Amino acid sequence: MGNLSSFVKRIRDVMRNDSGINGDAQRIEQITWMLFLKVYDAKEKDWEIGEKNYLSIIPEELKWANWAHDDKTGNAMTGEELLNFINNKLFPTLKNLQISPDTPIKKSIVRTTFEDANQYMKDGVLLRQVINIIDDLDFGDYEESHAFGEIYESILKELQSAGSAGEFYTPRAVTEFMAKMIKPQIGEMCADFACGTGGFLTSWLNEIQKNVKTAKDKEMINESIYGIEKKQFPYMLCITNMLLHDIDVPRVYHDNSLLKDVLDYTDDDKFDVILMNPPYGGNEKNDVKSHFPDDLASSETADLFMSVIMYRLKDKGRAAVILPDGFLFGTDNAKVNIKKKLLSEFNLHTIIRLPHSVFAPYTSITTNILFFDKTKPTNEVWFYRLDMPEGYKNFSKTKPMKVEHFNEVIDWWDDRKEINIEGFDKSKKYSVDEIANRNYDIDLCGYPHEEEEILEPKDLIEQYQEKRASLNAKIDKVIEEISNLLGIKV
Repeated sequence: MGNLSSFVKRIRDVMRNDSGINGDAQRIEQITWMLFLKVYDAKEKDWEIGEKNYLSIIPEELKWANWAHDDKTGNAMTGEELLNFINNKLFPTLKNLQISPDTPIKKSIVRTTFEDANQYMKDGVLLRQVINIIDDLDFGDYEESHAFGEIYESILKELQSAGSAGEFYTPRAVTEFMAKMIKPQIGEMCADFACGTGGFLTSWLNEIQKNVKTAKDKEMINESIYGIEKKQFPYMLCITNMLLHDIDVPRVYHDNSLLKDVLDYTDDDKFDVILMNPPYGGNEKNDVKSHFPDDLASSETADLFMSVIMYRLKDKGRAAVILPDGFLFGTDNAKVNIKKKLLSEFNLHTIIRLPHSVFAPYTSITTNILFFDKTKPTNEVWFYRLDMPEGYKNFSKTKPMKVEHFNEVIDWWDDRKEINIEGFDKSKKYSVDEIANRNYDIDLCGYPHEEEEILEPKDLIEQYQEKRASLNAKIDKVIEEISNLLGIKV
C-alpha cells in the first residue's frame, strides 16, 4: 500500500525526462490510457470467471498482461521495440477494433476509449519505467483497488490546474452536496449530459450505495447511471472512473448532447434524476441552435443544456444543475423564455448562490445551484447565499472548497427561514409573480459589499456580453412599452 501515495509523484518524475511530454494535461492523458488498459485487464479476469466462454475484444498479444507485465526475466519489451509495438501495433489495432450496434458496451468502450487517444512519450526506456509503476498496482486486491479510487480522484483534481482541461472537473464537495440533497433511490437512473470525468456519476453512486440492502439492489445500481461526454480525453477518464467504481457496463457515450432535436426526445430518453454542471461560456454555431425551438435557441452553451435538461427530465423527476450568474440576471429573449418554461412547467424550489472562486483556477465566474423537479409549476423560489467560510478569502488549489462548507445549507434545508444580515438578504423566498415582475432577473440574495472582482480577460468579456445582452433586452422592453402608449408600431 505504501507505494500508492507516491504513485503520481513517481510517474511524474519519470515523465519529466521525456521530451514528448509537454505539460500536465499531456502527462495525465498519457497515464490515462495505460491505466485504462490495466484496469480493463483486471475487469476481464473477473468477467472470465463469471461468464461462460467470455471472449475478449482485445487480441491476445495486445492484452496488458501479455506485453506490459515485466516478469523480471529480462524479456519485457523496452526501448525502440516497445515504442514500435505501442505506436504501430497496439494503438492502430485498438483504434480500429470491429464493433457493431450489437457489441456489448463493456467491449465497445475499448475502441471508443482509444479512438482519439494519444501516445506522447518518445523514450522507450522511460516508457517501460512508467508501465512498470502502473503494472505494480493490484486491482485484484479489494483494499488496494479501493485506495486507488482516491488516487484517481487526485489525478482528476490535478487536471483542475492543468489549463483548459480543468473544465471537466467539478469540485468533489459540490458534486457530493448535490447528490446528497437529491436523495437517490434504488431503481432510479441518474444522467449527466456533459459528464466530464464522471464526478457527478461517482457522487451519485457513492450516495445511492448507502441504500443497498440486497444483491438485487447492487445490480440495479450498476444500471443507474447514464453519461454523455463530447471530448475524448475526459470521456476516457470517465470510463476508467466507472470501471474503478465497479460499473461493469458503463453507459457513458462519446457524443455531443446538443446535436439532437430536443423535440424528438421520447419517454425512453428521459431520466429520474439529472445532476449537471453544463459547460458555459461557449458560443454555439447556428447548426447547433437549429436543434432547439426558436424561442429557446440561445447561443450560450449553458442555456442550451438547460433546455436539454428540461426536455429529458421524467415526470416527477428531480434535477440539480450548476449555472453561472449570467443565467440568473440575463433578460435577453432566449434566457427569459427558458426561465419562463422552467417556472411554468417545473417546480424550481431552491437556488443556492455559491461563493466566488469555487471553480478556480479554471474560471472566476460566480455560479449557482438550481434545484427543481417536474411535479408542478413553481409557486415560490427560495434563495440561499452560501458565504465564504471563516478564514478564507478565496478557494484555491491548496485551499479548495470542502464538503463541510455546505453544513449551514444542509441545516437550513429542512427548516427554511428567511435570514437577513446587516440589511442584506442571505435567505429569502420570492413568489413566481415577484419574479415575473422583475422580467425574470433572478439575481437575488447576492453578495453584499462585493470587493471589486478581478476576472480573467476571457471571463470579463463573457460577463460584459451577458450584461450587454440583458441591458439591450431591457431597453427594447422600455421602447416597446413607450411605443404602445403612443400607439406607434415598432
